[in-house]
Amino acid sequence: MDIRIKATDYELTSEVEVYLADRLSALEKFIGGNADIARCEVEFGRDAGRPRHGKNIYFAEMRVISPGENDVYARNNSESVNGAIDDVKEEVERQLRKRKRTNMSYVRKSGAMLKRLMRFGRE
Repeated sequence: MDIRIKATDYELTSEVEVYLADRLSALEKFIGGNADIARCEVEFGRDAGRPRHGKNIYFAEMRVISPGENDVYARNNSESVNGAIDDVKEEVERQLRKRKRTNMSYVRKSGAMLKRLMRFGRE
């Protein structure tokens, strides 16, 4: 999977990059056969609208682009960059699981219909 990282108002360190690569490796099994040509765009950084609250709030957003299927997008805020990355990864994983489950349901239904037609012919 091609991973593109963009940091906004944040210094990208090697620890964060390794942490992000570790989290994204778990998503490849949900993409299926398109994992080689799929692209994951990740943007994270400090949220510019939050300094008046006295806390540093970080955001992470992720878009998984797989050819032939709808894009998966999620955005989340947290008090740490790692927390924001974890939250957005869980949301993207949930969406990818749902998409894979839906696709498998269609495959099973069409297979059952074909089996029924082959067994009894047209009715």
